[in-house]
Amino acid sequence: MIEKKINLDPDSLIDFYGNDSKNIDRIKSLFPKLKLIFRGDEIKVSGEKTEVDEFNSFIKNLKLRLEQYNQLNIKEIELIFQDKIKPAVKSKNIIIYGNNGKPISPRSENQKKFVTLYDEKDLIFATGPAGTGKTYLAVALAVKALKNNEIKRIILSRPAVEAGENLGFLPGDLKDKLDPYLQALYDALLDILPGNKLSKLMEQGIIQIAPLAYMRGRTLSDAVVVLDEAQNTSIPQLKMFLTRMGENSKFIVTGDMTQIDLPKKTHSGLVKVYKILKGIKDIGFVDFKKEDIVRHPLVAPIVEAFEKDN
Repeated sequence: MIEKKINLDPDSLIDFYGNDSKNIDRIKSLFPKLKLIFRGDEIKVSGEKTEVDEFNSFIKNLKLRLEQYNQLNIKEIELIFQDKIKPAVKSKNIIIYGNNGKPISPRSENQKKFVTLYDEKDLIFATGPAGTGKTYLAVALAVKALKNNEIKRIILSRPAVEAGENLGFLPGDLKDKLDPYLQALYDALLDILPGNKLSKLMEQGIIQIAPLAYMRGRTLSDAVVVLDEAQNTSIPQLKMFLTRMGENSKFIVTGDMTQIDLPKKTHSGLVKVYKILKGIKDIGFVDFKKEDIVRHPLVAPIVEAFEKDN
């Protein structure tokens, strides 16, 4: 007889246990000869060595399946036990698995450069046309860091600047007025995290989505902080944002210098600050091109047509 302790991911316990711990009840029924004690994020298992080893391998596969698909149900538990399905072996190119097991990985050379720079630098500027995956990759890298316990929170921000529409005429309170400006960040998160898990993380303040103005006066530590649509910041705004950096933080600034929605007499902070900081070796810079566009095939020729018209 041997005894072994197996640790579970504390952030995935609800999904691992299932509603009313039904997943645990089924797991116990599959291993009737073992003594199993599930307590929080730890499993104590005792029994014959062969069966304990088999159980350990089984739990490892369940954890991989949960990591890949962000959910775990009784049918999947039974199929893994019967060796009819196996979690995919994670490729080194995959950043993280999104909802329904969708692998998220860099799809162009500049996207690969972006991911590499993220590992090497604490501040990255990623500029280029729409559809090149700047924001999406930044959010994926942030969620990965959170899952790996490298940081304590994710902070996503955008300047609340009208793109041909007037904020004041939108219905609702301040949150209702601001949400449309932040929707792209919600969309990226919802593609990577289940809605219920995202809601819980936001309620706990672990994931925060806020307009740029809400960054003033804060020191942002132990976090990945993403500023999206930075071409619509003023020079003082972008300076304010960059000086929020605290210990163990990574800042990612994304934007498209061809889509500036600021008033005519206001200079884009991104255009100016990009030039000022370009020579600092500890800052990463990625210039995405139309060749990096990963949206609908029509997006690239549309971008090209507008470039030729300017």
